[in-house]
Amino acid sequence: MKDVVGSPGTWSGMSLRVSQCVFAGASVVAMASAYGFSNYTAFCYLIASMGLQLLWSFGLACLDIYSLQTKRDLHNPVLVSLFVVGDWVTAILSFAAASASAGVTILFERDVHFCRMYPQLSCGRYELSVILAFITWSFIATSAVSMFWLLASL
Repeated sequence: MKDVVGSPGTWSGMSLRVSQCVFAGASVVAMASAYGFSNYTAFCYLIASMGLQLLWSFGLACLDIYSLQTKRDLHNPVLVSLFVVGDWVTAILSFAAASASAGVTILFERDVHFCRMYPQLSCGRYELSVILAFITWSFIATSAVSMFWLLASL
């Protein structure tokens, strides 16, 4: 069995999960605090996707902490298969939500100039939330690849 960076039950795995939680939570807070986000489906989808990512990552971070405290091995093929599927599903959902929200944000900023016409829209917060969502996705993608690599090595 290989020692893969970011595998469950390791410090690197826990740090990946905690980073996912922090950035997903920050993305949700930035978007939820923006005026008028609920009028646009892509932004609601971003909140739902980042909320799901937050819950998934928090659960796995807690599992990593438990594993580190009790020195249990989480490299069971069935358990790692569950992690692989969960990571890939949340990675795809998060990337789709971040991309859709980025498209709407660019449309507002550059194409139709909604941000100038309607200054009450929080376009800066929309942008911040999208940036945080893409950072979250980069951590999720790293985790998904390492889980897949670990599964292949079991």
